[in-house]
Amino acid sequence: MNHADDRPVAIFLMGPTASGKTALACALADRFPVRLVSVDSALVYRGLDIGAAKPDAATLARWPHRLIDIRDPVQPYSAADFRADALAAMNDIAHEGGVPLLVGGTGLYFRALEHGLSDLPEADASVRARLSAEAASVGWPALHRRLAGLDPPSAARIRPADAQRIQRALEVIELTGRRLSEQQGGGRGRLPWRILKLALLPAQRASLHAAIAARFEAMLRDGFLDEARRLLDAVGPNFDLPAMRAVGYRQAWPHLAGEIDRETFVQQAIFATRQLAKRQVTWLRSELDARVFAVDRGRLADDTAKAVADFLPPRIS
Repeated sequence: MNHADDRPVAIFLMGPTASGKTALACALADRFPVRLVSVDSALVYRGLDIGAAKPDAATLARWPHRLIDIRDPVQPYSAADFRADALAAMNDIAHEGGVPLLVGGTGLYFRALEHGLSDLPEADASVRARLSAEAASVGWPALHRRLAGLDPPSAARIRPADAQRIQRALEVIELTGRRLSEQQGGGRGRLPWRILKLALLPAQRASLHAAIAARFEAMLRDGFLDEARRLLDAVGPNFDLPAMRAVGYRQAWPHLAGEIDRETFVQQAIFATRQLAKRQVTWLRSELDARVFAVDRGRLADDTAKAVADFLPPRIS
């Protein structure tokens, strides 16, 4: 006997930075009863506007996004925090008769939401403070080398400059006596929703690189460096905070301190954004159950709208 799938439905709209996700999400919201939920580790922070490519006030007024501007920059925000907030937002939207459309490029958040989280220990403030103090003395690459000796699989996945993940991996090892890599992968609380995954990928890498460069130049014209100065004045030189390590901002701090010139800053920021996009594309290509759409081949809005129309139950679409 066939049974209808009565799970609530949701849509994931995923893509690398500068791929046009926000504009497409807004276009889909004009055509379908979807409500938008941001999946972006920088957009959760108040004050990270220009440099994080946050939708402007007019866009947010017409197409509200949940999970934007929900933390001050001094407040850390984890994948577990996101999962709890996203599930609450999705349930609220469903109860209101809408369909959650989760849009963004933070793969860690999408994975945590869909597959759940491993049963890892809570953060320990004293351990983190000690690791941060040690990193201030010897540098995060040195702690990454220590991690490589203790947990090679985790070190292979984590970049030597990724302070947050290095700190967490070493913290877990210290608190549990076991490698982080041994404790991950056993996700709990898989998402009880039926999901349509839409993945935006560039057909040509050069077109994405050009879009990244053009967008960063526009950010500079719009006052990104003034925004970065305001953030630094408000938060202070707490460069281990996730908000202060966001791409673009992280490259701005040496420039604002007079350590590198403007041209070097711009080149480093654009390069770092391209590297971020490369990691995002690699993640998206591993999402084998996603519908892939080329962002630079036209008809994107119509093609994705057809996929959404075919997915939504008749009572909703």
